[in-house]
Amino acid sequence: MTPGGSSFGKYGFHLSDDELTRYVNGRIAREILEYLFRRELSPEEVHRYTEEKEDIYRELYRPYLKPAEGLIPFLQELRRHGVPTAIATSAPYTNVSFTLDGTGTREFFREIVDARHVRRGKPDPEIYLLAASRLNRPPEKCIVIEDALLGVQAGLNASMKVIGITTTHTAEELINTHHIIRHFQDLDIELLYRLLRTEQ
Repeated sequence: MTPGGSSFGKYGFHLSDDELTRYVNGRIAREILEYLFRRELSPEEVHRYTEEKEDIYRELYRPYLKPAEGLIPFLQELRRHGVPTAIATSAPYTNVSFTLDGTGTREFFREIVDARHVRRGKPDPEIYLLAASRLNRPPEKCIVIEDALLGVQAGLNASMKVIGITTTHTAEELINTHHIIRHFQDLDIELLYRLLRTEQ
């Protein structure tokens, strides 16, 4: 990372913070890579560049991998109340496994929807609608917890309630969500039920 954006020296790319927010965070690999290279890529190119990028990500992030504050107790509470949960992420499955297994949270999620399962990245609602379908729940009875602006918009586009968590963006940037939290300790089952009872 560099001040004011990210540099990718090997390929000569430079991204501003605004570009990261608008064209990278929440999008699937093909969309990100074709934005960077400014051309359509073959499936082989997408696979090769994706693997290179994600290998670097896992190497850099491994020392910091741990459950978000309050996440485990929150997931345990959901399980006690029989609330079905799903992961819906634009990340590749290798990163999903890396994160779930590294944090010991895989057991809490009934369904996992990742980049393999969708054609369009966030803010398209496809990934959230597919997760809801797999959980056998109508979208209006689902709650999305998101830290990325494109993910927030995807949840809203899916007609779901959206909780914004301020791990990536400020509360002011997440103002269009239905509720804002600093960490998972701010959540409990009663708050979720209240959200589902409110109008959009």
